[in-house]
Amino acid sequence: MTVFNQENVAEFYEIGDELGSGQFAVVRRCRHRRTGVEYAAKFIKKRRSKSSRRGVTREDIEREVNILKEIQHPNIITLHEVFENKADVILILELVAGGELFDFLAEKESLSEEEATQFLKQILDGVFYLHSKQIAHFDLKVPQQLKTDRSSSVRRQSASFWDPVQFVSLCFTL
Repeated sequence: MTVFNQENVAEFYEIGDELGSGQFAVVRRCRHRRTGVEYAAKFIKKRRSKSSRRGVTREDIEREVNILKEIQHPNIITLHEVFENKADVILILELVAGGELFDFLAEKESLSEEEATQFLKQILDGVFYLHSKQIAHFDLKVPQQLKTDRSSSVRRQSASFWDPVQFVSLCFTL
């Protein structure tokens, strides 16, 4: 069994606003107290017993952490560190600001062929990379899941084009 950092995450990170939530996880903005760098902190509720249906199993959490540790790609968020307390496992993830791609598209109303091609290339590059690592993503919902970094000329998809809240059950090694 993998042992995660047992120290109090709040000693290292200032926990901020909620960015999203799902059935068993909440993602919050956080800031490293020493460096001031902002990240996304994903609080995953641990399943308390094998018979419980609430929370995520230790096996699933460890699988997600192992997958995130293995992948290094410019279109996929990176895992910075992992903490654990009695109720949660907390993943400190790269934060990509800019909002949902869906909102960006609604605001812009249409994309040029070149812009659409750039977005599609990023998605396919990320999927190809995952497949090259024998990792399959089972719930790719591009309009709902992509996030953009508006600071770059080429929009960078975040959160590995999967919602960081939902990721636990969506990727599997083959």
